[in-house]
Amino acid sequence: MVQKRNLSLQPLSREHHFALLLGFKINAGIRNNIERIRIEKYTKWFYENYLLKHFKEEEEILFPILGLENSLVKKAIEEHDGLKSMMKKNDLSIEELATFAENLKNHIRFEERELFNEIQHTASVEQLKMLEEKLIPVVFIENDEDAFWAH
Repeated sequence: MVQKRNLSLQPLSREHHFALLLGFKINAGIRNNIERIRIEKYTKWFYENYLLKHFKEEEEILFPILGLENSLVKKAIEEHDGLKSMMKKNDLSIEELATFAENLKNHIRFEERELFNEIQHTASVEQLKMLEEKLIPVVFIENDEDAFWAH
């Protein structure tokens, strides 16, 4: 059962929403036979402008609440590393883009359903307050230069 998201974690959950939309856009582009390079360009833009910062905040601010030896934290960091590794590659194939979208979706579901719930359950009032102060909500500004998913 998914708990109501604590106020202190809501900024990260909102960012997860936009990351899930990235997966939707990748898959829409694939379904509509959009050129691979267009999908890759948008994916890398989103990754560089939003996901990297999101991963950094989770790893440096959020995960230490459970400790870096926690099995859920270890899994999340491994998944971050896998997603980062995929984005380092140039000329991603359609299959690689689809895999990235699927891996990102599965990662977000894991964080929302398991990791964030554990953090909410474990964190002290002081730690939750610290998260509220340090996790600055991101204002997502769409890059609609090439809204390939809307075709």
